[in-house]
Amino acid sequence: MKTSTLSIIGAVFGAIFRVGVVIFAIYAIYNGATMAYDYGYRIFTEPAVSAGEGRKVTVSITKDMSPIDIGELFETKGLVRDGRLFTLQYYLSEFVKDVGPGTFELSTSMTAEEMMEAMADATEKPEEEEGKE
Repeated sequence: MKTSTLSIIGAVFGAIFRVGVVIFAIYAIYNGATMAYDYGYRIFTEPAVSAGEGRKVTVSITKDMSPIDIGELFETKGLVRDGRLFTLQYYLSEFVKDVGPGTFELSTSMTAEEMMEAMADATEKPEEEEGKE
């Protein structure tokens, strides 16, 4: 009789454990999907840090800085909310090959795309300079 009682108790605890694992897995998948959707949505719709005129910030980008470094710099200067998000926006933008080293005056009222466009416009292009000579 003790053996059957123990096996019933073991089966009940085993079932409870399996249900708990399934609930945890569903919760983790739901949270992961929600976070991925939110991040993916923000890549293309992230607003500027501030509305209106914003605050002017001068940043210097060096030749050895990676896009991750630039995103972190922009986050510390208050130009973007999330440096990692800026890095993804950079890699997915049309300006990925146009942004180079230099000193740029940007504003907290600019979106990431507007910042990249301003940096691309201000970056010296060696090919264009050779054609002007």
